[in-house]
Amino acid sequence: SMASPALLMRVVASAYSVAEKAATIVRNVMAAGDLGIVEKTGANDLQTKADRLVQMSICASLARKFPKVTIIGEEELPADEVTEELIEDGHCEEILKRTCPAQYTGIKEEELVIWVDPLDGTKEYTEGLLDHVTVLIGIAYGGKAIAGVINQPYYNYEAGADAVLGRTIWGVLGIGAFGFQLTEAPPGKHIIVTTRSHSSTLVNDCISALNPDSVIRVGGAGNKIIQLIEGKASAYVFASPGCKKWDTCAPEAILHAVGGKITDIHGNAFQYNKEVKHMNSAGVLAALRNYDYYASRIPNTVKQSLVP
Repeated sequence: SMASPALLMRVVASAYSVAEKAATIVRNVMAAGDLGIVEKTGANDLQTKADRLVQMSICASLARKFPKVTIIGEEELPADEVTEELIEDGHCEEILKRTCPAQYTGIKEEELVIWVDPLDGTKEYTEGLLDHVTVLIGIAYGGKAIAGVINQPYYNYEAGADAVLGRTIWGVLGIGAFGFQLTEAPPGKHIIVTTRSHSSTLVNDCISALNPDSVIRVGGAGNKIIQLIEGKASAYVFASPGCKKWDTCAPEAILHAVGGKITDIHGNAFQYNKEVKHMNSAGVLAALRNYDYYASRIPNTVKQSLVP
C-alpha cells in the first residue's frame, strides 16, 4: 500500500485548492460591484470585502484541516463564525503524487507557519488593474520559506469573453515550481520592476543608481515575482519599508524553487518564524538570475537609510 503523503505535500495540495476558492471569491466580489472599501492607515492602504472574505476562507479552511499549524494573515479580523460556504475542503491530487523532499518528510504541524496575503495589490484591485492582483499562501519551516502558492484570479482577463480566467502557480524547494512557463529576462538587459503606488525619493534614487534599460511599475509583490519568473523583468528592487512577511513568503518559495534569490536591500535573508516582526523594513531585492550583479550596485546611501 502507498504510504500517506507527507504533511508538507498535504498542506501544499490543500493550499492550492484553497487559493482557487479564494480566486472565485475575489471575482464574485468584483462582479457584484460593491467592493466595501475601508481605509486602514490611508488612501494607499486599503481593505475590501474581498480581502476580508478571502482571509476568512483561507485561514478557516486550512485551520480546520491542520489545526496545529500557525496561520498569520494580513488582515486583523473579528473572530466571526465562518460560514460553511467559505470553507474549501479539496486538494490538488497532482501535488499529492509528488515525492516530498527528504529534508521535509518529518515535519510536524506545529513546526509550520503559513503566511497569508488574501489579496496582494488591493489598491490596484480597486482601480481595475486586475492583472496585478494575487492571492498569496506561503509556507515556512525553521524560519525559511519552503513552499508557496500564488493565484492570479484575473490571469487572462484581457483575452476575450471565452478565456478561462485565473491560474495557480505553486512551488516547493527541492521539487520546483509549476503552473507557468519559466523564462529568463533578455540577457544583457537590466529591466527593473518596482512599486507603483509606494514610490519615494529613496526608491527612485536606488533604481537610478542601477542604470536600468527600463523600469516597470506594477502593484503587488506576488505580481513582481511573476514578472521575474516569466522573464519580463530582470530584478525586483524596492528600497523602502512597507513590504510585509505575507507579501514575500509565497513568492520567495516559488522564486527560490527555480533558482532565483530574494533578500532585503542589504542581502539578508527574510525570516518567517511565527515570532518575527511582520514588516520587511529593509526593503526587497530579487532576481531570477544575476542577483549578485544587482546586489553589488545598491548604493551605500540607500543601505544606510534602511535599517533591518
